[in-house]
Amino acid sequence: MELSEAEQIIAASKAKALDMGLPMCIAVMDSHAYLVAFVRTGDTTLDSIQIAIDKAYTSALIRIDTRTLGNQCQPGKPWYGFQNNLGGRLVIFPGGLPIFIDGKLLGSIGVSGGEVDEDETVAKAGVEVFKK
Repeated sequence: MELSEAEQIIAASKAKALDMGLPMCIAVMDSHAYLVAFVRTGDTTLDSIQIAIDKAYTSALIRIDTRTLGNQCQPGKPWYGFQNNLGGRLVIFPGGLPIFIDGKLLGSIGVSGGEVDEDETVAKAGVEVFKK
């Protein structure tokens, strides 16, 4: 993930958040789960900063979206308790998405600041940059 690519992802996500009238924290990681770019728009709560970063971290590291991971971490599911690994840094609610190009992980995006479905919608806008 190059900085220029991360900036494109953030720009698309920022535009979607603006259209929705939402302040957001947006984090983009490379394929090794290292932060490439971050932006905080508007007056998001301070916890949204780390949550966005950790959503992106989770999606890059585990290579699935945080909604799917959350579903698999519920009681009785195969990954129950998995989120307690890595010092509690793994996030199991929507807003984190891996970004694949031609089957290869480019990186990930994590968004926080709204309701989790809003976060995921804003994150998807960023991922769409590479689906065109």
